[in-house]
Amino acid sequence: MQRLEFALDGHDHVELHQLLKLVGVVDSGGAGKHLVASGVVTVDGQVELRKTCKIHAGQRVAVDDVAIDVVA
Repeated sequence: MQRLEFALDGHDHVELHQLLKLVGVVDSGGAGKHLVASGVVTVDGQVELRKTCKIHAGQRVAVDDVAIDVVA
């Protein structure tokens, strides 16, 4: 599994579909929304279907063979 780290850089949170775009899992926010809606994205081990779910530091997002650790 590929592990990535995403820094919030002073922000409180990032929306799930945008996180997927920012780390390069998808090419656009729209593609991120479709990926989340397909049910293959997990947040802290639970399937997440809310495209605009707020992801905070300390959470882990996983999709396919990529795990993203969000840090402050």
